[in-house]
Amino acid sequence: MQFQAVLSNQHHPESGVVTVPFPIPRAEYDNTIALLGPLEIGDAVRRDCRIDEVSGGFSVLKQLERTNVNLDELDYLAKRLDSFDDYEKTEFQGMASRLDLQGVDEFINLTFCCQEVTVVTDFNNLESLGRRHYLTLGGGASMEEMQGRDFRSVALALLDGEVGRVTPYGVVYDNGFEMSQLYDGHSFPQYRYEDCLMEVEMSSRYAPPDSPAAYLYLPVSQTQIERTMLRVGINNYGDLCLRFLESELPEEVDAALDFENESLTDLNEMCRAIQPLNQAEREKLGAVILFTKPEQAGQITNLAKELEQFDYVPKVRTPEEYGKYMIMDSGHYEYDENLAGYIDFAKYGKEHVENEQGQFTDRGYVAYQGTLRLNELMQGDPVEGISGMEM
Repeated sequence: MQFQAVLSNQHHPESGVVTVPFPIPRAEYDNTIALLGPLEIGDAVRRDCRIDEVSGGFSVLKQLERTNVNLDELDYLAKRLDSFDDYEKTEFQGMASRLDLQGVDEFINLTFCCQEVTVVTDFNNLESLGRRHYLTLGGGASMEEMQGRDFRSVALALLDGEVGRVTPYGVVYDNGFEMSQLYDGHSFPQYRYEDCLMEVEMSSRYAPPDSPAAYLYLPVSQTQIERTMLRVGINNYGDLCLRFLESELPEEVDAALDFENESLTDLNEMCRAIQPLNQAEREKLGAVILFTKPEQAGQITNLAKELEQFDYVPKVRTPEEYGKYMIMDSGHYEYDENLAGYIDFAKYGKEHVENEQGQFTDRGYVAYQGTLRLNELMQGDPVEGISGMEM
């Protein structure tokens, strides 16, 4: 948690308050929206949450107290702050105090440019001060560039030639600072905070080409999808246009699907089913996909949920290799290596493959052991209450 805020309804203070920790954990997002419901705040677009108090690791955010904010703006700000190291926190707080920021949109924009300023908290070590200032001006430097440089002179040039502004967080040197304007008050700039399986860009089908887009990092809750749509002015799924930016899905998933003809809801549910799988299980899913040849995201969702119905032996690609695995490594038999020359591993493996109706894939051997027919297992049910969501 970076900070927590006590939120209320400015127009109905008698409704009470809700204390929300930020950033909001993914699993708690829908619950948080529900908690704000009785206060009639938490709108997807409007700034209807009054901040009565802010506490936590960023005392400068107290400048937001007694202002109205949007819940998702606070959440995005906290996610940005969560990536800061100690010096970046000092830069952010020093410059926010120096500029006397009062709006949450200003705080968000500052997270993208506060690294341009130098904040001095200790004037005793000029070598360290100069090194820090030099790195700030250049946005970093190579080891070769740093070697032999007189950082004490760099510090003296800063202190003698620039005007510093005293703040509670240190003396701030602007370095020609210009406030970023990446956040327009509606569409959050692209920023991946948590691990995700798919990143997509969302925009209105009828918006001008240069209109701001929104970004989704699947899986998310259905509530987050709909709130993100509203933030960019999309009121129904028929107006939705998606562009796929990045995928962490097994490569077999990417190869099996025609993403342009999948619904956002189905893709999100597929990512939700795959996300809990560990690396070995995701490799198994890839092999199962090669074996079953699904054509829709809903089918892959069901396969991911029913992986235990399949036998999988990694890196086994021939009947002989499968026979050796079954006799020597599976644990079904007590194997005596002295008998290796008398065992026809290929024949044994071939018989098992035929009996199991298994298949060798690029990832290994796969066999289905379930009671339902494969097409029945793969048949996905539509999400209740969702319709018209095709892209």
